[in-house]
Amino acid sequence: MQFLKEETLTYLNIVSPFELKMGPQKKVQRRTTAQASSSTEIGFGGATGSDVDQEEIVDERAVQDVESLSSLIQEILDFNQAQQMKSFNSKLFLCNICFCEKLGSECMHFLECRHVYCKACLKDYFEIQIKDGQVKCLNCPEPKCSSVATPGQVKELVEADLFARYDRLLLQSTLDLMADVVYCPRPCCQLPVMQEPGGTMAICSSCNFAFCTLCRLTYHGVSPCKVTAEKLIDLRNEYLQADEATKRFLEQRYGKRVIQKALEEMESKDWLEKNSKSCPCCGTPIQKLDGCNKMTCTGCMQYFCWICMGSLSRANPYKHFNDPESPCFNRLFHAVDVNGDVWEDEIED
Repeated sequence: MQFLKEETLTYLNIVSPFELKMGPQKKVQRRTTAQASSSTEIGFGGATGSDVDQEEIVDERAVQDVESLSSLIQEILDFNQAQQMKSFNSKLFLCNICFCEKLGSECMHFLECRHVYCKACLKDYFEIQIKDGQVKCLNCPEPKCSSVATPGQVKELVEADLFARYDRLLLQSTLDLMADVVYCPRPCCQLPVMQEPGGTMAICSSCNFAFCTLCRLTYHGVSPCKVTAEKLIDLRNEYLQADEATKRFLEQRYGKRVIQKALEEMESKDWLEKNSKSCPCCGTPIQKLDGCNKMTCTGCMQYFCWICMGSLSRANPYKHFNDPESPCFNRLFHAVDVNGDVWEDEIED
């Protein structure tokens, strides 16, 4: 037994049991019984002629005659796996989830770590994870174990509709990690599209929509991507915080003039928010340089109060500052810069 286990391959000059070498069928020289008897008679008669040999093919069971070695190896591996599964199904295993001993036919093991759990517990575990969308987290329940269930094991335990969801989410999560895959921007399509290397155009194979992979709009050739007003702030912040390489990429994508205009508009907007107020009637930004707190909009010519931003009467706009019940009573010149000094009116109770 020790010889068969450890020295057989060496004795037969086989490096690996899976590296089988094909060779031609050898033919051996054997003498038939009739030829042997006639030869004997000739020998007894003193004849010195050579024996008559006849070539005979060796027994086929002793000759390696396989067209494809890879198919033979696969058959050997399949047979080995079937025998291991047969041995596994006949043994008892303790499930570390429900702590019940069950036959191997009612259990399943993870291929990498060989941890065994009953199929009922794994079924509930897989269903919860798939319903939550955690298709990448079908790991072995053993703490700190990184083994992952195979799609075949998941398909064996869960229902068909749940496995379809698992398969779809797994494919989508895999495609999301691929840098050369984008999704069709049409809401009715949303199919993955392969992006040509070095280009910005992609064509959906389903709806034939040609779109820009950067802005997800209709392909616009060498023209810069259009940027919406909502994205100007994000574009400005991204450009200001980017390095030189990213800035050049953004300038090529949106155009240098568009980015410069966005920066100027954002600066103007910030300045207007700090130094002006919007007209309560038409929303025109108004800057107060001097004078009293009764303001006149340059856009709609509406009178309004600079303090409370309320609209004033056209017939008597100063009534708002003279009425004791008004919140801005006697504050017509409140906080007015007079000769370099700020004049604060006293508010009467």
